[in-house]
Parts: sequence; C-alpha cells; structure tokens
Amino acid sequence: MLRFMDWSVVAMGCSLVLISLGGQWWERTRVRKGKSPDQDMRFYRAWFPLLVGLGLISAKVPSLLLAPHPIVMIMDTLDGALWVTVLILVLRAGHRVSRARSPRT
Repeated sequence: MLRFMDWSVVAMGCSLVLISLGGQWWERTRVRKGKSPDQDMRFYRAWFPLLVGLGLISAKVPSLLLAPHPIVMIMDTLDGALWVTVLILVLRAGHRVSRARSPRT
C-alpha cells in the first residue's frame, strides 16, 4: 500500500508537469491571437506547476527505483534546493503582485 502511495505522488508530479506544459501552450495561443501575455500570472500558470512537479518526481523516484543511498541523498539535496527556489520565486511574485495592486500616492 505504501509503495502505491509513493507512485501516486510521482503520478501527481507528472500531472503537474503536464499542466505546466498546457499552461505554456495556452499562453502561446493567446499571444498568437493578439492578446498580450499576462506576466503576473505566467509564473503561476507555467513555472510553478513545473517546479513543484519536478520536485515531487525527484523526491520519490530514486528511492522507488532502489537507487544507491548516495544517489538518493544527492537527489534529496537537489530537491531541497528546488523547493527553496520555488519559495523565493513565490515570495517575489507575491510581492510584485501586491505592489502592483497597492494604490500609489
């Protein structure tokens, strides 16, 4: 049962990567139709699901494939760095959106 739950996390990561690719495709079709790209939502539509999906995949796949311990530790370290990057990007995007919506005096 636990192995099934681990593979479901990997499947959720794969679905987030596919959602990210769909978001990028959606943005390209909107630009082709003449609409301006929404720069504020670009991170949430394209990059955020991609980074989270890659984080979920990289956290579980090495241990599920019975990789040696050093490889699992390297992937866990890279996964931690990826999550720190996602946190920084979310904070920057949130600050930019809140600054754009605040009234100027």
